[in-house]
Amino acid sequence: MRPVDRNEPQVQPILNQQKNAPAPLQKYGTVSQRLPIGLTEQVRQESVTMLNQLLADTISLRDMYKKHHWQVVGPTFYQLHLLYDKHYEEQSELVDTIAERIQILGGVAVAMAADVAELTSIPRPPKDREEAPVQVSRLLEAHQIMLKNCHDYAKRADDSGDDGTNDLIVSDVMRTNEMQVWFVSEHVVDTPLARAD
Repeated sequence: MRPVDRNEPQVQPILNQQKNAPAPLQKYGTVSQRLPIGLTEQVRQESVTMLNQLLADTISLRDMYKKHHWQVVGPTFYQLHLLYDKHYEEQSELVDTIAERIQILGGVAVAMAADVAELTSIPRPPKDREEAPVQVSRLLEAHQIMLKNCHDYAKRADDSGDDGTNDLIVSDVMRTNEMQVWFVSEHVVDTPLARAD
């Protein structure tokens, strides 16, 4: 380790810049003209609005998977613990993919937890630990909300000529969520090992 030279200029980050920051580079809810991708501003704006809704819902679903991963108990603990974590990782990939598409369209992706909580259409689960059948039911309800929106948004993107957004919704978001519904729904049985009251 070399000794500190007191005469050498020290690198210091400039702190508290946000206090006197100029206007934002771009306001949320707008689209910029930076990227000439062959879509009108109106089409890009509609797609960004739909994608931000899917993004907020995907973040909520992702976080619900992590909550259940941490809190699952019971005779199927090991299987659900692993499944929930796998689905969390897959939803995390979708979060990044959706946010990148929003940026490609010239929009601003919703990012902070408080903003996601305001925007999401997925009901907030309680902070409490719940039995596995309740967790499964909550996840399936969240997926159903996501998939209904996917069908609507994919059609709207197709009708407006936004093939990239349509492809992302169908090939990535919809297919991932359908696959996860299949895996989670296999844990729904007529006579559960534990029944929530």
